[in-house]
Amino acid sequence: MKAICVTPGVADSAHLKEVEKPSINDVPDGRGVLVKILRVGVDGTDREINAAEYGAAPDGYDYLIIGHESFGIVEEVGPKVTELQVGDYVAATVRRPGNSFYDQIGTYDMTTDDVYFERGINLRHGYLTEYYVDSPEYIIEVPSRCRNIGVLMEPTSIAEKGIVQAYEIQRRMKIWRPKKAAVMGTGTLGLLASLFLVLRGLQVTSFGRKVPPYKNAELVEELGAKYISTKETSISEAAKEHGPFDIISEGTGNSGVVFEAAENLGKNGVLILTSITGGGRNLEIPADKINLDFVLGNKLMFGSVNANREYFEIGAKDLAQAVSQFPGWLDKLLTHPVQGLDNYQQMMDLLTSAKDAIKIFVEVAEE
Repeated sequence: MKAICVTPGVADSAHLKEVEKPSINDVPDGRGVLVKILRVGVDGTDREINAAEYGAAPDGYDYLIIGHESFGIVEEVGPKVTELQVGDYVAATVRRPGNSFYDQIGTYDMTTDDVYFERGINLRHGYLTEYYVDSPEYIIEVPSRCRNIGVLMEPTSIAEKGIVQAYEIQRRMKIWRPKKAAVMGTGTLGLLASLFLVLRGLQVTSFGRKVPPYKNAELVEELGAKYISTKETSISEAAKEHGPFDIISEGTGNSGVVFEAAENLGKNGVLILTSITGGGRNLEIPADKINLDFVLGNKLMFGSVNANREYFEIGAKDLAQAVSQFPGWLDKLLTHPVQGLDNYQQMMDLLTSAKDAIKIFVEVAEE
């Protein structure tokens, strides 16, 4: 079968390769599930792996099949599989267990291991191929009504994890009723975070750099949320009018925005950090004031990366609700389709050059 692979450590090495089709017998004890891939979403992670910034092949291989945002249909199940059946639409989690205690209890996204295993990213093959096999523990059923937008399940899980954990942490408050939220960034993750916060009944203000007219701004406003361009209005100015913000979800990849968000978090507020900032930027910030406000205001910030099964399941329910509450909205996020694995170079080019893209995805196969 075909697969889009890279040679880890070699920049611009993406290529199409014939690999062996997996079998349900690859999973022991009759618990294998064979999934036919229908669509795979791609993002900056795939671009960075192809640029040799990180990523490692599984033991015994000199290549890595990339792609971590899967959507497919179950084609065969082992005799001991009761959770899924042939014909189910499914998505798969990304991280796999290591050796820490957290890994062993199913919270592998909270691992304390220095080495981690992620399908399509590090030491495990990914989903830009025709089939994969895995245990049902790592495969989540997607409601049939979400078939058209099921490829959004993985970024959905990231947005959901941050929000769910914010509420979980705030159980410390005994009674916590957040009313206003801010979302920093209006890419795929930011738009999904805005959606899920709206579904929870919050007044949402989403911040982006571009000045309208701008498609992402229109999508924000279709949810009944407010879009603000930081080129026109600063975060601090907007917070005075639209805050105080009880929740801020930050995922821009810009550490400067992180600290500006921290300055404008309301009392008893929560700042969710999902930015991956691998650079060497140094900033001058009002550190004493930020520290003082966090102490006196009982504020907190926390980092959130990856997601385990729980957040995929929550995401599947919220996507189904969104399909009903905002018909057609999620479909508008799927902006740049690539037809077939053979067109991997077009996929990589879009990841580099498509400035107006929300979600680039590969149409791998028909049902």
